Amino acid sequence: MSTHHFTLIVGGRDLQSDGVLDALYEAGCDDALIGRSDGIQYAEFDREAAGLVEAVLSAVADIEQVEGVEVVRIADAGLVSMADIAARTGRTREGVRLLVTGARGPGGFPPPITDPRSRYRLWRWSEVERWLAARLEEESTAVEDHALAAINAGLELRHHGHWLDAGRRASLRALAGLTGGEEPGASGGAA
Repeated sequence: MSTHHFTLIVGGRDLQSDGVLDALYEAGCDDALIGRSDGIQYAEFDREAAGLVEAVLSAVADIEQVEGVEVVRIADAGLVSMADIAARTGRTREGVRLLVTGARGPGGFPPPITDPRSRYRLWRWSEVERWLAARLEEESTAVEDHALAAINAGLELRHHGHWLDAGRRASLRALAGLTGGEEPGASGGAA
């Protein structure tokens, strides 16, 4: 077992009220630091588990045992800047910038998930890693990153899906390739 560090963004009841803090502790979140920054609630974990995915899933399940509390997303799950890409791949930041712009390498670098005109662009690591493996034949090591991206997508879909009417939920299910289980936006447990 290893200790895994991650942060979950949490919605619903005030996590810092005495009753909710006690309930979180009793639900198994004794390894979490509960906080708030600019009105956004979070639970920062150092959780022991066989893998990061197992740690995240167990933390989501523990938090959501508390009535009125919902995990919205994994903070920064799989998001990277050019500096992060450089650090993960052993390249310079300038080398990554050249790959991004197509001035070096085979071209077709994944688009950022933020506005490409912004000075502060972010990419999904899973997409960058897949591009590196396919285009530059670099070894793929991001299995957990892909799983975390899927968990995050499920959490966000569940959180925002209630705003959609039944027809749009059905379209979203088809788009996501879902064939069974709960509708997006339906209340339920962890993804």
